[in-house]
Amino acid sequence: MEFTKAALLASKLASKMLSAGSLAKVGGVASSSILAGLPSLAKAAVAVVGGASAVAAVPAVLGAVGFTSAGITASSLAAKMMSISAIANGGGVAAGSLVATLQSVGASGLCMSSKLLLGFAGSTLVSKLVGL
Repeated sequence: MEFTKAALLASKLASKMLSAGSLAKVGGVASSSILAGLPSLAKAAVAVVGGASAVAAVPAVLGAVGFTSAGITASSLAAKMMSISAIANGGGVAAGSLVATLQSVGASGLCMSSKLLLGFAGSTLVSKLVGL
């Protein structure tokens, strides 16, 4: 049930973000599709690559920010976020907070439901960007 709500929320968010992007113009004329001449199988492949890229990008981005499997990297953005969170909560990072969640994902990776949701959102985003 929670996964369905999260998927619906992600879909609505992607739709709102992309509706603004659909107004973009190329050379003064509204762009209908970047991949207009390609067969549907190629278009579907582009959507799949978008979803897979989103799933692969999250651990890489979290690692670059400082949320690693070995813990929070010293002098990183993650360390600054942890410090701010600890100060705001009287000396400790609250369980379930953004910092705690990001460190959990950085340490152990994404669970299957998160991968599915993120893949769906990435696929939808890429599909809308290329005009599928």
